[in-house]
Amino acid sequence: MHHMRDVLISWGPLGLLIFAIIENAGPPTPGGTDFFLLFLAAARPGDAMLCAGLAALGSLIGSAIFFEIVRQGGEKLLVRYTSTGRGQRFRDWSRRYGLVTVFVSALVPLPILPFKVFVACAGAMGVTRSRFMLVLTPARILRYAALAYLGQQVGENSGAWLSSHFWYLAGLATFIGLALWGLVRRAERRRVAAHYNEGSLL
Repeated sequence: MHHMRDVLISWGPLGLLIFAIIENAGPPTPGGTDFFLLFLAAARPGDAMLCAGLAALGSLIGSAIFFEIVRQGGEKLLVRYTSTGRGQRFRDWSRRYGLVTVFVSALVPLPILPFKVFVACAGAMGVTRSRFMLVLTPARILRYAALAYLGQQVGENSGAWLSSHFWYLAGLATFIGLALWGLVRRAERRRVAAHYNEGSLL
């Protein structure tokens, strides 16, 4: 573990950017960019926010590539990522809650919320590029800014801190998801009501 950390730190901020692009464009991986960022922020606290920005940029570029691949592959790739019972459940969540699932999984670093599956669902279901990036960008900026700050302040114990606060993060993800879902439902009701009122006036 220490050897891997030293290797990642030696790659520096540019290495973090490239790593984030590759990780987000390729097959699902267990939060490699998160740990890379934590290591770098702890080793180079003065560059923590620069590293956060590069991690976010790399994540956005890689996710955009993955999103386009899924859009082109359509239903076949969606089946690949949602063929199991658990995957089917995530697919149902995506159909019900829409881009809220992308925002929450992109914001909160929890393995129980597989970001790539929700991106695959969004791409295969025909979500536009602009809407996808509009939702993803603030989530990634907030996530990596928070992780960089954690690495800057806590240092090498950042990973242990995340593990010890797992359930707090799970609760936060649930709260954010429910709040966003409530906002989406409210907006939908207003849209339906406005459409009904317009029809009544005709």
